[in-house]
Amino acid sequence: MLRRLPPLNALKAFEAAARSESFTRAAEELCVTQGAVSHQVKALEATLGIKLFNRERQRLVITEAGREYLAVVRDALDRIAVGTERLVQRQTSGVLTVSTSPDFAAKWLVHRLGRFAEAHPDIDLRVSATMHHVDFAREEVDLAVRHGDGNWAGLDVVRLCSEQLFPVCSPKLVSGRNRITKASDLLKFPLLRLDDWKTWSRWFDAAGVTDPVAHGPVLNRASMLIDAAVDGQGVALARTALAAWDLINGRLVRPIDVSLRMSKTYWIVCPKATSALPKITLFREWLLAEAADDMRRKALFRLGCSAALAAGRVHERRKVSIWSAKSESDTSDETLTRSTPSRRQRRRLRTPDQPRACAARSSIEARGSRPKALVLAQRAIFGYLVQAP
Repeated sequence: MLRRLPPLNALKAFEAAARSESFTRAAEELCVTQGAVSHQVKALEATLGIKLFNRERQRLVITEAGREYLAVVRDALDRIAVGTERLVQRQTSGVLTVSTSPDFAAKWLVHRLGRFAEAHPDIDLRVSATMHHVDFAREEVDLAVRHGDGNWAGLDVVRLCSEQLFPVCSPKLVSGRNRITKASDLLKFPLLRLDDWKTWSRWFDAAGVTDPVAHGPVLNRASMLIDAAVDGQGVALARTALAAWDLINGRLVRPIDVSLRMSKTYWIVCPKATSALPKITLFREWLLAEAADDMRRKALFRLGCSAALAAGRVHERRKVSIWSAKSESDTSDETLTRSTPSRRQRRRLRTPDQPRACAARSSIEARGSRPKALVLAQRAIFGYLVQAP
């Protein structure tokens, strides 16, 4: 149905002039000149064949016909404004359906959803964990996080993070006499794996270990490997994204600092036609911010661990030297049984650039084993990160 409608600008000029009873004030509101408003109103009167205003010296008086028409125009403009606002609000709120793999959902995404919900309460987020790549044209999915090479034609693709593969285990597994100082020490523990030994063989090659003889159970999900490692059942090869949360929270450690760079990683994927929608943009930016924060936390975390290990080695060397000196000058039982430095000696051993909290914790626990100092350093660093803005 073809509608005979006057120009929208003319209707807006008429409504503003009638409400303010002035072409000048209407022009200021609409950010145009006074002459433009007057011209639009005259054109509207010509189109309708009706006089809408009486111009009396410095005053603008609306006619009876103009008053009747004003009610209709105002109602129409109000409806347009309300409809527009609702449409825009639907783009920034409402339901947002995200598809990803079960491993990524369980080990990376689920722990963080509370922060997103708190920051964006108007968005009803729904996560679908599935192994297949969704068809955006047929399935009601707004965005996906996929693992692969990022080569998906016709889609908007943004890399979430870079991926490496490295051994992880529970800090309890390598405490006391089970300390790990070289890559071959891992062979003393069960090596958790997904399928065959090819991935572990590649890692041992990179670490300089030839012909490794290993043992360990086979699990069919990467998230199960990490959970088993957290439980102390062995050492697992974990990807960066999936192990991040447990590393940051101290449930896992990296016993050997050797890693394999992965060609595939996680990508944020959505149709190009909807990539600029506000709710999709919000979630994409939130994912990228979380991944960047992981990198920052892990960097600080590893610095703290290095400081703890260094402190543990210094105290062990110092402890031996103190014991030896005492044994030469005094062979009493009291001297021989004393195996820890005094408070004053511990204070002297603290390095100037060492974080105070980390040094204090390390000096107390270095009398036992380095892994315990490592765990305490992790807790200290993570405590700082939680308190940081």
